[in-house]
Amino acid sequence: MQRLGVNVDHVATLRQARKTTYPDPVTAAALAELAGAGQITIHLREDRRHIQERDLKVLRETVQTLLNLEMAATQEMVKLAYEYKPDLVTLVPERREELTTEGGLDVTSQKDAIGKVVKNLKDGDIVVSLFIDPDLDQVKMAHRVSADRIELHTGRYCEAHSEKERQRELSRIVDAAKAATKLGMGCAAGHGLNYDNVRPIARIAEIDELNIGHAIVGRAVLVGFDRAVREMVELLRAP
Repeated sequence: MQRLGVNVDHVATLRQARKTTYPDPVTAAALAELAGAGQITIHLREDRRHIQERDLKVLRETVQTLLNLEMAATQEMVKLAYEYKPDLVTLVPERREELTTEGGLDVTSQKDAIGKVVKNLKDGDIVVSLFIDPDLDQVKMAHRVSADRIELHTGRYCEAHSEKERQRELSRIVDAAKAATKLGMGCAAGHGLNYDNVRPIARIAEIDELNIGHAIVGRAVLVGFDRAVREMVELLRAP
């Protein structure tokens, strides 16, 4: 079974809507781990719209599985990664105007800048993943800049308007995952995955990690965090 990374950003989004101390993403992370999550994922954005440095600090002290820090490829974020030492850093594109991450890193056009950040992080003994579209050229470039892992952006698959389109996007994900494995990189997937569309992605043997946030937090509002995570874990375990 793939490792389930539960992204608790949207718990922090709810907290920040009123600038209160609750609900606490740290508590959500603990509940997620108890329910079977193998990783906690957070995105510390430049504008601090949801996750705060306090959350990163406390999560680093309390997470019992793995802590995955999603972040922009900037020197400010590299310094924070050095300070808090997450188990894994995932470099993602970031624009202030976007509601959520809109696509993968364009590694081919930014190879020098991204390569420098990857090297800086690896010099600090931090495992580095690149969030990219399921494109073979991007996979190859991720390998060229020495990324340890990639995470495939599943947004187009999740937003497909027809079964034909969905199957086409699924094939792209499969091909990219196989290519990453052949190049010796680990492979994760995420973005837009939910209880209805996750199974085909979970069947891809080369993908060892799925990061899911919005769907789990949304489900948790109705049934509780423990049940929401357990239901997703069961979907990943299903034959």
